[in-house]
Amino acid sequence: MGNDVADGLEDERPSEGRAEADAEAELRRALADLRGNIRTRFPVEPAPRPDESGGPAVDLEGLWNSARRRLGTIGMSEHSADVDEFGMDAEALRRIQPLLDFLAERFWRVEARGLEHLPAEGPCLLVANRAGLLPWDGLMLAHVLQRARPDRERPRFLVADSGLQWPFVHATIAQLGGVRACRENAERLLASGRIAIAFPEGAHGATKAWPDRYHLQRFERDGVVRLALASGAPLIPVGIVGAEEVHPLMAKIKGPARRVGLPFVPVTPTFPLLGLLGLLPLPSKWVMWIGEPVSLEHLEADADPLAIAREDEAVRSRIDELVKRALARRESIWT
Repeated sequence: MGNDVADGLEDERPSEGRAEADAEAELRRALADLRGNIRTRFPVEPAPRPDESGGPAVDLEGLWNSARRRLGTIGMSEHSADVDEFGMDAEALRRIQPLLDFLAERFWRVEARGLEHLPAEGPCLLVANRAGLLPWDGLMLAHVLQRARPDRERPRFLVADSGLQWPFVHATIAQLGGVRACRENAERLLASGRIAIAFPEGAHGATKAWPDRYHLQRFERDGVVRLALASGAPLIPVGIVGAEEVHPLMAKIKGPARRVGLPFVPVTPTFPLLGLLGLLPLPSKWVMWIGEPVSLEHLEADADPLAIAREDEAVRSRIDELVKRALARRESIWT
């Protein structure tokens, strides 16, 4: 009897050992899979090759990309809880309000005309000329409109992808009411009853050289007219004068800029000559002229592309007239 029990125990020990070995092997396989997934999702960049002096080479492109990522997250941990679906931060706007008031009242002395053409309620699509690498025009127009109509929600300005490539710009613009320019975002803004500000010249308008200032470029798409037709929102043209002088673009350096992910390095009267100080905006006299709503009653929502193109050109001509009127209103760049 005792021998039988001992034999039974001896038979069980090998099976228990096999079970432990199988469990250990399974754990090792799981850890190996986990390490593989980590390496795939977070690849380790190769160490820089040593230069001729024997020390490690400086990876300028890597340093620049790292700096861009860090600058793009500045202030992200300071977001208030009052952030809407487009990223606008009410607390950030409250903090910057004194600066925006100073820019509008003292620095650029913004004069807004035609405010009576804005609807008292409901969605509205403002279409304006574009100027400058940074969207000062959209930010100022939204600020001026909110001051004129404090009973309405703050207008949102659409920003093309080219305007979001510069370091630290994307997060800051979103906090202050900027929205990435695309058809879906514009439709959502208008469907919610907001005022949307569009700049259909896109990147071509933002990167105009100094000799081409206040000459409207062709609209990039037939989006604004179709958007107004689809949403039923009134389409209101706006001419903005003053933004062209904030960062006068004298030349573009493209070669080195593309290596670090930028379309070009701008050359202005102050940048890069003065370094980071050259990024500060220059003073000028601003005039914003808001025109009467454009009538689209003669067009159907599914109008053919040729009819839409003709109406786009009519809207562009109307904005051009408002720009010329604003230029005539202004005595000089400074007054």
